[in-house]
Amino acid sequence: MMAAVWINAAYLWGIRMRRLTALLALCYLATPAHAETRAKLVETTYAISGNTGKALYVSIGERGPRLRGGASSAIAKTDFDLKWGRDYVREGNACVLKAARPFLTVTYTLPEPAGPLPTETAARWRVFIAGIRAHEAVHGRYVEEMAEEIYDATVGFRQQNDPGCKAIRDAIQAPLKAAYARYKAKNAAFERSEMAPGGNIHRLIADLVR
Repeated sequence: MMAAVWINAAYLWGIRMRRLTALLALCYLATPAHAETRAKLVETTYAISGNTGKALYVSIGERGPRLRGGASSAIAKTDFDLKWGRDYVREGNACVLKAARPFLTVTYTLPEPAGPLPTETAARWRVFIAGIRAHEAVHGRYVEEMAEEIYDATVGFRQQNDPGCKAIRDAIQAPLKAAYARYKAKNAAFERSEMAPGGNIHRLIADLVR
């Protein structure tokens, strides 16, 4: 008798587990997967001249990317181009953003000596440019994180009373702008930390020109 009860209990447990598994599968299908943005990375360079670390740094100041309308120059910079392919689907009287595909290109602009360097200068330069490249890579990662945040905030977005899928395009602008604002704030905080006296960029420059 006890065996029969055990078999029946196991049978009922199996049914419950199968139902739970099916329910979890449905929930998984209904939930958008987290985006893993694969950016196309492009590296461009501008030529600098000099045989010493100090001369190279002076040349960077003269030829580096211009910022703030040309009022100042940078050692390097990170630009990005982010476009989206989006699938809007009508569901009854609503419109749902079912899928989105980011097309992201991140472009790094870095200095490059125009010719061979003396041995000691070359060694210092390798350390300097490796540090600058790592710095810009953080900016690039922030761009990818912003794209992933936009994906997570918008895919699955539902706009009621929008059978023509027009109002939804304006409605998703709010989370887009919020993600961009957070990206800019992270960038600014990172830049302040790196450029502060004793910060990473200051140390790289000091080691190059000493």
